[in-house]
Amino acid sequence: MKIAILSRNKKLYSTRRLIEACEQRGHEPMVLDVLRTYMNISSGAPESHFKGEVLPHFDAVIPRIGASVTFYGTAVLRQFEMAGTYPLCESVAISRSRDKLRSLQLLSRKGIGMPNTGFAHNPDDIQDLIKMVGGAPLVIKLLEGTQGIGVVLAETKKAAESVLEAFMGLKANILVQEYIKEAGGADIRCFVIGDKVVAAMKRQAQPGEFRSNLHRGGSASLIKISPAERATAVKAAKVMGLNVAGVDLLRSERGPLVMEVNSSPGLEGIEAAAGKDVASMIIEFIEKNAKPHRTRTRGKG
Repeated sequence: MKIAILSRNKKLYSTRRLIEACEQRGHEPMVLDVLRTYMNISSGAPESHFKGEVLPHFDAVIPRIGASVTFYGTAVLRQFEMAGTYPLCESVAISRSRDKLRSLQLLSRKGIGMPNTGFAHNPDDIQDLIKMVGGAPLVIKLLEGTQGIGVVLAETKKAAESVLEAFMGLKANILVQEYIKEAGGADIRCFVIGDKVVAAMKRQAQPGEFRSNLHRGGSASLIKISPAERATAVKAAKVMGLNVAGVDLLRSERGPLVMEVNSSPGLEGIEAAAGKDVASMIIEFIEKNAKPHRTRTRGKG
């Protein structure tokens, strides 16, 4: 199969591993910088171009679209979908998961456990917003933040009020979430492919830090997850419509809580912690499922 990999940098660990897995299984991978891929949107004959050349037809496309280029990246992916290329994750599903507020509303509608979350616009509502999520300590998140950037733990009510007023004064969109103390600065990354969790790791924050992201110095280790955690991760990925997802869970007294569903989960941490060839599992999934025009939304979303 001809497989396109949408990635800004072919030297990144995840991209390198996907190239290796494609070649080992006899496929032809081609890495396309999503920002150098452009479109001819003509009636009945959509074309994609790359560095002055018309791109050939691909059997499948693997989107590795960074959060900062979601709008353009999903537009490029839609172009592939309209041409009949099978997307590992659909453009609509990626857009859905990248919108933190929308994704939480969808999870809420399906009854999936998550931290109590509030969203407001007016500073006059701050007091009730804090009370709504159970009071301080609480977590304040910028909607556009990634990799733990723009996430603040407010340990007192006064601190929460000050941070919320500051963010609202800057016209930033923010979520307020209850702080799950019993998680102890740790979360679980479940790597979902299709309808199963193929690997899981525990991410532990550094001492004095509550964000467990590996980009923030957190450490990763192998963990055995419960059937409830497994089922929650698979259901969360399905609600987003993602074939491949990194589902981040917190262990709480009321069961597993979903923090986030990531549409471009990194492979380095999970492969090292779990000792599994996750990249080959992704390519195997494509082999079983890739068919022309097999896209639920056909680029319509």
